[in-house]
Amino acid sequence: MKPYLCIEWNDTESEAVGWLAIHNFVNGYTGGGIRMQPAVTREEVLRLAECMAYKYKAGESRFCGGCKGGIAYDSRRPDAGEVLRRYIIAMMPYIRTGVSLGGDYGTRYGDILKIFSEFGLDMPMTKSMRADPKIMENMEAYNRLLDETVYGRPLNDVIAGYGVACSADEAFAALAPGRKADVVIQGMGRVAFGCASRLAELGHRIVGMADSQVFVHSAQGLDVEALYRMKRECRVLDRDGLPEGWETYPTEACVAAECDVLIPAALANTVNGDNAASVKAGLVVEAANIAVSPEADEILKKRGVRLICDFTANLSEAWLYDAVFFGAVTPELSSVLAGAEALCRRNAAKQMRCALEDGIYARESARELFEPDVQDLPEI
Repeated sequence: MKPYLCIEWNDTESEAVGWLAIHNFVNGYTGGGIRMQPAVTREEVLRLAECMAYKYKAGESRFCGGCKGGIAYDSRRPDAGEVLRRYIIAMMPYIRTGVSLGGDYGTRYGDILKIFSEFGLDMPMTKSMRADPKIMENMEAYNRLLDETVYGRPLNDVIAGYGVACSADEAFAALAPGRKADVVIQGMGRVAFGCASRLAELGHRIVGMADSQVFVHSAQGLDVEALYRMKRECRVLDRDGLPEGWETYPTEACVAAECDVLIPAALANTVNGDNAASVKAGLVVEAANIAVSPEADEILKKRGVRLICDFTANLSEAWLYDAVFFGAVTPELSSVLAGAEALCRRNAAKQMRCALEDGIYARESARELFEPDVQDLPEI
């Protein structure tokens, strides 16, 4: 399936450039986040949109296709919020027809919703969705769910990483029954910490986490909640304030760290052609979209490193929106957590069976198992 549409935007008040890529519509609807990061490219946004299309298919959705927004700009700059606003204004004709854009790396869903509200939108929907009383009722239920907390944090900040952790737990159990894993996570954002908290709850040991500045490591295991509090207090960790026994290294060292499971949870192409040969983990689980480059895939495959794909592991947030909006899950915290866990475990188990029984690398099996097969037109 070819991408349906890709358009370019050039900001009028800064050097920012952005793209909207729509891979497919299902029932006139498509969904994906907006990534804001200086190195974003058109090609990356196209890959991310395709990933979203596979993600909705892997999430067993019958209601939504995949799209992605991307802005080549530093989200830490003081004017980043205004750049985001101007991008959304440019995309408003598409948003009004049913292109549902949310948060991603460098953007927050709450900020995007505030911009939508300026233009009389609660959430992007098609005309037929807005005319359906049940959809409107489900939207209210979804908004109430966003007030729920897990590990003391908003559900929407945790749900994606929660599902990744369940995928990793299921896959590692197939590789090493009865054992718990030493895990390294690249990233200290909401997905990374949601994943770390759930893995620790499941009994695994988080031996390292990396942000954009530093890789923090402890062979005895990190106190995930303590690290979360430290990271939340300041964007740059105070290395002198870290507990005794916690070591620090350059951030890129996380890819080659000794561990059982490596979880890249922040940037695209974290594992790439230059560093894939140094991966020591036996299992890589993509918590970030397209975290393993095509060149790295070939290297990992030849080395026998197992993989769980991005669009099967990191789908809980997209699934939550889709499943609640269209009535596929009861909109209660226990139900959505159980549903997300069951889905991610099913998908991980399918990939591990293909890998262990048939010798098929997960990228290949997942692309066959979850290939999008619907290309509808937008509603007008």
